[in-house]
Amino acid sequence: MTPGPVPPGAEVRTRVDPTLAAEGYVLSCGPAGIDLAGGSEAGVFYGRQTLRQLGPDVPGVHIEDAPRFTWRGVMLDVARHFMPVPDVLRFVDLIAFHKLNVLHLHLTDDQGWRIEVPGWPRLTTVGAWRSSTMLGSRVHDLHDGEPHGGFYTTADLRQIVEYAARRHVTVVPEVDMPGHMQAAVAAYPALGNGFDGPVRTGWGISSHVLNLSEATFDFCRRVLDHVCDIFPSEFIGIGGDECPTVEWPGGRELQADFTARMASHLATRGRRVYGWDEILAGGAPDGAVIAAWRGVEPADVAIRAGHQVVCCPDVKLYLDYRQSDDPGEPTPVGTLLTLEDVYTYEPPSSPLVLGAQANIWTEHMESRSRVEYMAFPRLCALAEVVWGPAERDFGDFTARLPAHLARLGALGVNYRPLSGPRPADARPSAPGNPRTLADRLAELHEMTADLR
Repeated sequence: MTPGPVPPGAEVRTRVDPTLAAEGYVLSCGPAGIDLAGGSEAGVFYGRQTLRQLGPDVPGVHIEDAPRFTWRGVMLDVARHFMPVPDVLRFVDLIAFHKLNVLHLHLTDDQGWRIEVPGWPRLTTVGAWRSSTMLGSRVHDLHDGEPHGGFYTTADLRQIVEYAARRHVTVVPEVDMPGHMQAAVAAYPALGNGFDGPVRTGWGISSHVLNLSEATFDFCRRVLDHVCDIFPSEFIGIGGDECPTVEWPGGRELQADFTARMASHLATRGRRVYGWDEILAGGAPDGAVIAAWRGVEPADVAIRAGHQVVCCPDVKLYLDYRQSDDPGEPTPVGTLLTLEDVYTYEPPSSPLVLGAQANIWTEHMESRSRVEYMAFPRLCALAEVVWGPAERDFGDFTARLPAHLARLGALGVNYRPLSGPRPADARPSAPGNPRTLADRLAELHEMTADLR
């Protein structure tokens, strides 16, 4: 195409060219109009996102582009704070705009169960609601005294899946088991080990886990069957993290057996287990994909064991961690995780690494606006990590970022300004508990002893 400016209202001609990488595209813009070829419909879609980012006054450009990783994701926790369907759909639009292609949806936890399951009505009438919510870090033991809850119907989740699929985003569901199950046990005490109490109101890890009876195994299989009926994803998350064993008559090997049983059942549905790196202890099932989160070490452990990996180390990609030491940051928790920290993260070089994802845990994000503040622009940085080459220039990124933040502003996104938090972003009623990186790394070394 002849170089030069693109006339206003120029025609956009699109086609699929199977000789290109499946998610790749070639975009040529000039006086004769705009030609866009993608290796698939996904490639065409990503080319269109580039056109959106170029703005209405499209310059004369020729771009040949394709992603580096197949898993370019973000985990959204809707269990700690429920997010209504329209807000989830908006979030899908925002991640698709950044060419991210996986939404890992964390649907259940101790503080709330968010998916209806036929034949188990109390999961949503009881398990989806808590009487109060902890404000800020658990070290302060503050609560708001206000009920909180909500859940997704089967129709809601199918709407989310279909909406995401049209934007080439795969929704990977997670129902955490056998730990992080207090909400389910509150609804059906027979699933537990003698606990007969409410949905958890505080943050942290509950010791009230599933029992390991055949009836409970059957419950888990029925839940996973329903999940498989809704979500076409090859990968089904079963969590497997942070499961205390104090209520069990045995040790960690019991959890390895539990995970193996669930993996075997999912295999009958043509699916694969997706679990946090704790499932490596005792040996993860064949075909399991590991979400490596406890620092950077578990990814290497999973690779050595021959498992595919999605990298999401907390010290690099947990977007609930504070963005600066500014006292105006809302509920500052975790270690300092700056925009540069995210941008300079590089996953291990291995064909077993599917990609990476950022994790958005919502204990301290009570609204869509708060999620957007914590996600952007750090999620913009991750988008470049997983799409572009390993060689990246943070200075170049920050030079380009203001123009992109203007685009997000035009979309009404409550991104964090590069200059720091606005006064309205503070949340003094929910105080935090900042951690140093040295303390966290020491803690992670102890936490991952089960992998060594």
